[in-house]
Amino acid sequence: MRVVQLLPELNEGGVERGVVEFNRELVKRGHESFVVSSGGKLVEKIVADGGVHIRAPVASKNPFTFPLRTIQLKRIFEEIDPDIIHARSRIPAWLAFFAKGDRPFVTTVHGFYSVSPYSAIMAKGDRVICVSRPIEEYLTRNYRVEPNRVRIVHRGVDLQLFDPERVDREFMEEFSKRWDLEGKVVITAVGRITQLKNYEFLIKAMEEIDGVLLIVGGVHRKREGYFQRLKRVTERLGVGDKIRFVGSQQRLAEIYRLSHIVVSASKRPESFGRTLVEAMAMETPILASHHGGSLDIVPERRLLFDPSNVDEFVEKVEMVLSHPPQGLRDHVARHFSLEKMVEGTLSVYRELL
Repeated sequence: MRVVQLLPELNEGGVERGVVEFNRELVKRGHESFVVSSGGKLVEKIVADGGVHIRAPVASKNPFTFPLRTIQLKRIFEEIDPDIIHARSRIPAWLAFFAKGDRPFVTTVHGFYSVSPYSAIMAKGDRVICVSRPIEEYLTRNYRVEPNRVRIVHRGVDLQLFDPERVDREFMEEFSKRWDLEGKVVITAVGRITQLKNYEFLIKAMEEIDGVLLIVGGVHRKREGYFQRLKRVTERLGVGDKIRFVGSQQRLAEIYRLSHIVVSASKRPESFGRTLVEAMAMETPILASHHGGSLDIVPERRLLFDPSNVDEFVEKVEMVLSHPPQGLRDHVARHFSLEKMVEGTLSVYRELL
């Protein structure tokens, strides 16, 4: 099978990491994998894993260049002649829709996109993959998409990569020393520095928690102002000694493992919650906002909280520290493994072929 995945760029983010992993698994299974994007730091990984990356202007939202970019993409498709075209974002999806000809077209809805004609393209796939049940409900409620075209395929975690028995202990020790974590309760939040992640809420909560908040995520130049605001909040609340902004990190498995709790406090519903599943694979307890994809993920309802209620969150932290959930890795293996995600996606492809 010859598969093309399209996304705007290959930098930091859950969608990007998912594309990289799926590219690798396609190649392992003997398929031909192509990834079309405008480039990024993960391109080398695509190629190293046996895939082919094609750089194309699929990130720009400029309507005046849309016709020319569609023609360019059509030529790429004609040269590759793929069996499946799989779009994972809106702009690449619009371009692919007009460039694909009669080739099978799959879209994956990775988020609660704004309800608009612009977002409607994600409901136009011959098959529409939703990464969680809340996403499926949102999609079918807001767009005229026939249920027989919709499939739920949860994101999957590589259980070999996220394995508590295979961590680098030396890295964990060095990281703990560098960020002064030794002997402290470590609460970790992973994700780019954006308002959606609700980091101000977590910083506020640290007034009442005896521990350290580890914020693991890069800062896009457009978010630099918000990042500086977060720093001012830590100073104003007097919790600067409890907050660690450690930037983007590659060794997430080790960071999850040295954490006591991994938190997702998003203000608005998120589509899935990859970091939560990765943390559970490392047998690390989690807490998550009571909405969105988290409802599909958490094994116990006591692990959910209102992301506007600091007092409730503080109580949940104390509860998890004293009575941590058990069997988290087994829960992930049963429901959210990379193997299940790959086979689920390939099954969708086979339907169309």
